[in-house]
Amino acid sequence: MAVAIRLRREGTKNRPFYRIVVADQRHRRDGRFIEMIGTYDPLHAEGETKLDLAKAEAWIAKGARPSETVASIIKKERSKPKPAPATIDA
Repeated sequence: MAVAIRLRREGTKNRPFYRIVVADQRHRRDGRFIEMIGTYDPLHAEGETKLDLAKAEAWIAKGARPSETVASIIKKERSKPKPAPATIDA
């Protein structure tokens, strides 16, 4: 079974919204999927993205192949600075 990480289009006409999913390559674009690992909203400034990077990397390690768009989203998420740990002042 060939597994792909790709975008699943949702939203209405002229208002696209995408979910980043792991799916069997043979299924339709908006069809059945294995797991949802994030979202992508191209209409927000700089394309608002939420991605569970750990799940994406785990699927890639298992042999899943990201589409070109998802690969660029993963690359951007990897380059984002890590949030500073929260400090509690006593």
